[in-house]
Amino acid sequence: LDEIKNAVTGKTYASFEPALDYCVVKIPRLPFDKFIMASHKLTTQMKATGEVMSICNNFEGALMKAIRSLEQHVEHLRSYDYTEFSKEEILKKLHNVDDRRIWLIAEAIRKGITYDEIHDITKIDKWFIDKIAIIVEMEDRLEKEELTVELLKEAKRIEFPDSYIAKLSGKTEDEVKKLRLDNGIVAVYKMVDTCAAEFEAETPYYYSCFGSENEAIETNPKKKVLVLGSGPIRIGQGIEFDFCSVHCTWAFKEEGYETIIINNNPETVSTDFDIADKLYFEPLTPEDVESIVNLEKPDGAVVQFGGQTAIKLTEALMKMGVPILGTKAEDVDAAEDRELFDAILEQCQIPRPSGGTVFTAAEAKEVANKLGYPVLVRPSYVLGGQGMQIATCDEEVDEFMEVINRIAQDHPILVDKYLMGKEIEVDAICDGDDILIPGIMEHIERAGVHSGDSISVYPAQSLSDDTILRIEEYTKRLAKALHVKGMINIQFIVVGHDVYVIEVNPRSSRTVPYISKVTGIPIVKLATKMIIGKKLRDLGYEPGLQKKADYIAIKMPVFSFEKIRGADISLGPEMKSTGECLGIAKSFDEALYKAFLGSGVVLPKHKKVIITVNDADKGEAILIGKRFENLGYEVYATRSTAKVLRERGVNAIKVNKLNQESPTVIDLLLEHKIDVVVDTPTQGRDKNRDGFLIRRTSIETGVNCFTSLDTVNALLRSLESDAKNHLEVIDIATI
Repeated sequence: LDEIKNAVTGKTYASFEPALDYCVVKIPRLPFDKFIMASHKLTTQMKATGEVMSICNNFEGALMKAIRSLEQHVEHLRSYDYTEFSKEEILKKLHNVDDRRIWLIAEAIRKGITYDEIHDITKIDKWFIDKIAIIVEMEDRLEKEELTVELLKEAKRIEFPDSYIAKLSGKTEDEVKKLRLDNGIVAVYKMVDTCAAEFEAETPYYYSCFGSENEAIETNPKKKVLVLGSGPIRIGQGIEFDFCSVHCTWAFKEEGYETIIINNNPETVSTDFDIADKLYFEPLTPEDVESIVNLEKPDGAVVQFGGQTAIKLTEALMKMGVPILGTKAEDVDAAEDRELFDAILEQCQIPRPSGGTVFTAAEAKEVANKLGYPVLVRPSYVLGGQGMQIATCDEEVDEFMEVINRIAQDHPILVDKYLMGKEIEVDAICDGDDILIPGIMEHIERAGVHSGDSISVYPAQSLSDDTILRIEEYTKRLAKALHVKGMINIQFIVVGHDVYVIEVNPRSSRTVPYISKVTGIPIVKLATKMIIGKKLRDLGYEPGLQKKADYIAIKMPVFSFEKIRGADISLGPEMKSTGECLGIAKSFDEALYKAFLGSGVVLPKHKKVIITVNDADKGEAILIGKRFENLGYEVYATRSTAKVLRERGVNAIKVNKLNQESPTVIDLLLEHKIDVVVDTPTQGRDKNRDGFLIRRTSIETGVNCFTSLDTVNALLRSLESDAKNHLEVIDIATI
């Protein structure tokens, strides 16, 4: 240890005892906003998909910063409302260990429940309870007392955001901000070091606090750029966006820019202290970002690589006077605003599924009935299909609208005709004139399953030359019409010979690392260079769709359903996967086999399959049953599915549904002798349906359960092929 230098100080050695003058709070990012019906109970099994971290010179401040970093519509300790509960009800609820316990403890303190009572139930140390009480006392003071400079100073010391101070004190946010600035109450930045300033730290790695001296060294390089990170890893916005942020930062460095990253996720590469010239470990909210902007005065900011987190800050950055580099903010809005986008599509002569914009359930039902069911209901400005559902009747529209409107919507809700077709995805880069398309990806699951949950194949396998040309042409027209400088992601549906556009995002997407790695084209690096004015041809690339790679690469989603009790595992337009893996080979079958293997599907084991499908899928299930039988599988099926299979020559063994006599499907699953369950759900979210319980039991007993017949067909193809007998290792670095 006495030979290893400390990378932070550059002077001391690893044997030097650390001394810290700051406090760090890490909060897990839990996926319950994606699984509304799931149990929120926390146990010894990990459920978090990611985490946030905050640093401050006091615990209360670090906790407040961490809460607002979560991006779960929580900004303080009153974000969940427990006011209507009595003291007795609160005491009873304190026994529940869930993701909202801190908010409940805050309410317990407001209701006069003692530290001892809270500690006896929760076993949380009284030191922490006291710290939560300090935050509660400040809320109370801000509501009851005059907002003096001294009170404001203390509220900011424990990191109350201006918006919350304004809400509690009955003032406007602008009034609070003015009072703060007039009295010099501004965030200062301290450098993270490991020896409490005893030795000088050399890494520009900062956290904010109030009421201290500033340690962030002012720099005035020729060019300074702000790169916004993507915050905590969650379903729909994962590590893919951090890949983009890091590669973007490296490209800016290459071009001689000083780089500044703001992010709050300790798991990421972007928050390593040696990636950017300066790293600010801060929440990604307008107020926190503005404090950094006022100090650093960057020449521009890049928002297209940080997912929806960064995109949401565009308007605030423009108000601060920071130029947005790359695609203009109004063009990003044009892709999300239904009327503006429809006008662009009309001008480009590109078809899209018909639809409308609504705010209320009544308007939604009117549009749905005009279009004809099924329809797709979704909020605008979301990532990962948040709140997106396929509705088949008025009752479901009511149900889905109620779920969406639980969170106040600033933008209209979109209702579109649902088209059953082949989903195609394209990532492209544009320099303002020319466009480069690294490749076209095709989803194995038909439209209706979120792109992040679909098996994705590069290069597309089943498109005609004419369709490929049309996709290339539509991509060029859209990039031009939206004045894209940098990245654009487009999703198409191919129905027969027709190509429809379903979504356009003038930013990076979750497929960028995948398509970069399998084509060998450094997409983010090129996009960054185009953002600062370089031309595609000058960078040595010919515009248009690039030549197909010699390999087939298949991206397979990976799910964590077994960890989240009560979550329905059926796939739909809202993303549910927590990760992905890649199968790469010279043949499709070998790539597919590797992808299934990588995602944990290792078959066959017991050679037994259960098939239970809805009426619409029974015809397709016949061939699936026959293929399983040909592979030597015993086929079990529930009553109505078994009847159809037996009539068509599949020797299906009938098993009873849950409310019938034994042996039932559940009995079979509990014997641990089943390889695969094929269960296509009927519509609706009734947790008492047999299908829901069959799917949950199969996941909880470690059985592979598939809810899309397209996925099952892909699995069968993999089982039927002999690819597993001659697997070849591919070095992805040489592609």
